[in-house]
Amino acid sequence: MSAHPAPASRHTPTAEEYRYVQGTEEFQHLRSTFRGFAIPLTVAGLVWYLAYILVAIFAPDIMTIELFRNVNLGFLLGFLQFVTTFAITAWYISFGNKNLTEKQTVIREAMETGQIAQKMKEGK
Repeated sequence: MSAHPAPASRHTPTAEEYRYVQGTEEFQHLRSTFRGFAIPLTVAGLVWYLAYILVAIFAPDIMTIELFRNVNLGFLLGFLQFVTTFAITAWYISFGNKNLTEKQTVIREAMETGQIAQKMKEGK
């Protein structure tokens, strides 16, 4: 859902219009901005998870180190998996709101109002 209401006379974009938009500089910039953020964060999250699993499998003695009372390192690292997942999600939402939403809205509105179809007819 979007914060902006759909136009009253919404144009349904064609496959050709989607391909046209995909080749525009605006879309390419949007996609590279998204990928520049999402891919490194995804890799970091997966590496962190894999490290947790590998330590649990191959070095279980490390996971049993008691930190205080009945809390050991394995429990703490497992809990931190949840914390980092929610932190990454919050960071992505913030990043998307600041860097992606406005650009996405401009592209979507151009497609739904028929501006892209008009540009294609004019040969631009």
